[in-house]
Amino acid sequence: MEHHHPHHHEVANYNRAFAIGISLNVVFVIVEASYGILAGSMALLADAGHNLSDVVSLILAWGASILAKKAATAKRTYGFRKATVMAALISSIMLFIALGAIAWESINRMLNPQPVEGMTVIVVASIGVVINTITALLFFKGQKQDLNIRGAFLHMAADAAVSLGVVIAGLFILFKGWLWIDPLVSLLIVAIILVGTWRLFRESFNYAMDAVPENIDLQKIQQYLLDLEQVDSLHDLHVWPLSTSETALTAHLVVKNNPLDNAFLAQLQHDLHDHFDIEHVTIQLESIEQASLCLLGSNNECHR
Repeated sequence: MEHHHPHHHEVANYNRAFAIGISLNVVFVIVEASYGILAGSMALLADAGHNLSDVVSLILAWGASILAKKAATAKRTYGFRKATVMAALISSIMLFIALGAIAWESINRMLNPQPVEGMTVIVVASIGVVINTITALLFFKGQKQDLNIRGAFLHMAADAAVSLGVVIAGLFILFKGWLWIDPLVSLLIVAIILVGTWRLFRESFNYAMDAVPENIDLQKIQQYLLDLEQVDSLHDLHVWPLSTSETALTAHLVVKNNPLDNAFLAQLQHDLHDHFDIEHVTIQLESIEQASLCLLGSNNECHR
C-alpha cells in the first residue's frame, strides 16, 4: 500500500519570496560594497561579502525547491526531492564559512583598529537591516515545516542581525570614537548565529543520512501500530525524509486475520498522515504463519 500527498503549492508560494529576496539582496550587495570601499569600512565590506554568500544560498534553495517538484524518472524513482536536503546542507556549510570569515576579520580589526566614516556605515547598514528583515519575513512561516526554507530564513535573519550590529557599532564610532566596538559587536553576532547554523547543519546532515526526522517519534508510531486490533506484531519499520518537507514510512505488519479489507488500510494511512505527518506509506502485510517461517529462516522470500 502506498499513499502520496502532492505539495505543488509550495513552489508557487516561495517562487515570489525567492525572486524578491534575491533581487533585493543583489542590488544591496553592490551598493554596500561600493560604499564600503568609499568609506574605508571593512565592516561594510565584510557584511557585503556575507550578503553575497547568502544570495548564492538563496539561489541554491530556490533551485532545489523547483528540482524537488520535478517528476520521477525510471532512474530516479523518488525524483529530485533530496535536492532540498542537499541545498540545506550546503547552505549551512556556507554559513559556517561566512561566520568564520567575519570572525577572522573582526579579530584582525580588534588588533588593528582603523578609522571609519561612522555616518556612512550607519546609513548603509540601516538599509541592510530593512532589506534583510523583509526578506527573512518572506520565509518566516515556511521555516518551521521545511528545512530548506529554514536555511533561507536563517541566512536572511543572520544578515539582518549582522547589519544591525554594524549600525550599533557605527553609532558608537560616530559619537564615542570607539573603534573597538565594531569588531566586538560582530563577534557577539557570530556567536549567536552559530547556534542556529549548527542546528541547521545537524538536521540537514541527518536528513541526508536518512535519519528519522526530529519531529517524528518512532516509538509512538511503533506503539500505534502494535495497538491496532488486527496487528499481532511488526518488523522492518523504517521512517526517513524524502525531502525537507516530506516523510516516508515502510513496515511489515504481522496480522491476525489476513487478508484485511481496504477500510483497514485506508484508516491506517489516514492516521499515519494526520497524527504523525507521514505522507508516503508502504505497508507489507504478513500472516502469523508466514512470519513464523521468516523467523525460522525457511522462507527465502522474507525480507528482513
